[in-house]
Amino acid sequence: TVSTDFDECDRLYFDELSYERVRDIYEMETAGGVIVSVGGQLPQNIALRLHQNEVKVLGTSPEKIDAAEDRHRFSQILDSIGVDQPAWKELVSVADAEKFADAVGYPVLIRPSYVLSGAAMNVAYDAEALRSNLELAASVSPEHPVVVTKFIRGARELDIDAVASNGELIKHAVSEHIEDAGVHSGDASLILPPANLSAEVLERVKDIGNKVARAFEISGPFNMQIIMQKNEQTPDHPDLKVIECNLRASRSFPFVSKVMDSNFVEAATRAIVGEGVPKPVDLMKGSDKWPYTAIKVPQFSWTRLAGADPFLGVEMSSTGEVACFGKTPEEAYLVSLLSTNGFRLPAPGKSVYVGIDDLTETRIAQKVAKHFAAAGYPVLTDSEATAQVLADGGVSGVKVIKFDYDNRRTLRDAVFDSNIDLVVNLAKLRPSDKANSNYAMRRMAVDFGIPLVNDQRCAEMLVDALEALPQGTATALYGSQELNIETPVDVKSWQQYLDMRK
Repeated sequence: TVSTDFDECDRLYFDELSYERVRDIYEMETAGGVIVSVGGQLPQNIALRLHQNEVKVLGTSPEKIDAAEDRHRFSQILDSIGVDQPAWKELVSVADAEKFADAVGYPVLIRPSYVLSGAAMNVAYDAEALRSNLELAASVSPEHPVVVTKFIRGARELDIDAVASNGELIKHAVSEHIEDAGVHSGDASLILPPANLSAEVLERVKDIGNKVARAFEISGPFNMQIIMQKNEQTPDHPDLKVIECNLRASRSFPFVSKVMDSNFVEAATRAIVGEGVPKPVDLMKGSDKWPYTAIKVPQFSWTRLAGADPFLGVEMSSTGEVACFGKTPEEAYLVSLLSTNGFRLPAPGKSVYVGIDDLTETRIAQKVAKHFAAAGYPVLTDSEATAQVLADGGVSGVKVIKFDYDNRRTLRDAVFDSNIDLVVNLAKLRPSDKANSNYAMRRMAVDFGIPLVNDQRCAEMLVDALEALPQGTATALYGSQELNIETPVDVKSWQQYLDMRK
């Protein structure tokens, strides 16, 4: 990045990213313009003020940026161009929000405007949660509208990174989330090229990108999130609903540039300044035939945040990411996960601790427990009810161990006496307080340096990846199978993977 590589720019300023400091530097440098689309959310927040005070903002108009950031105006524009979105309503009063939630059905998503990393964005499963979350959203973004939308459960989310010039789509990449919709895109694991999208869906996503680029007259980078939901009437034609659009580069721009061997930021820069703009090209065409897949997984720093809940939701928690290539999605996912700081496969003879809640898919919990039990790992859980759920799925001998989480002096000894080397907590509901057993289980894993899997789709993908590994690449044991736990697949360079497409 520029902040760590001073060779990349002529002048480097370390200062707060505020209107006043940008204006000072702009005047001191007698600059010809300002680019606000590659610095995350903060430059977007001051773009309109810069524009209104005679600072030349290059690329997409700040008025269009404001329209995209304002939840109410954004939703109105999508309606006007025929792009589908979840049912929505701007907050006028708590009573109106409750009436809307009753009409569309819980859960609902509270979406404030102009916020960083999904701050104060929450899913409400009942009226009490709706009221408390609305108060938080109004306090975080008091000058901008709060929109309540229907939250779609069990859907998949797609990430679209794109570049447009004067409203024309130049290039785009479509990545697929492993996690269900409802996990912030910054915390999600992205698959590129997507593993489960038809050519028809990719074409429809491209059409949506074209419509949005034209509507907002985009010149530069933009990023969209789209919900893909199965339609019972037309199983081969899923519903596609736009839930977010940022008229700026996302953190996945470098990832898609590497995977597709196409420099998205260079194209965006040319579109912003209007010189040497490349011709439109569909990079996704034929991507289903590529001999490799790349997956980007999040890197978390839970250990630095005492008491924070290691839970994936609509508000971003990750502090970085790791991306790796593989010949298959399963291979790419396993290598990426093993490359993060703090994750490792459980050592032979150790135990796997499993937790669920009422929203967890029983099938996945049983599948995960069954895999580790078959690989030779004792499966432990924290309740008789969970043990019964696992037993119903064919996992016998599940031992119930309840820890006294409030007694820190005895907890460590009890955990280590249980030989736990992996915690798989598949709870889907964010707890309201720290007395919740699933919160305590996740926090215990982080505090004692035990690898944690905290999403059911990721847990299923991990199991699929482990079961797909070939026998005999051995330097260590994984359960009863001989594998190299550190690098269970061949390591290739980026260029070697790109050469496979030739």
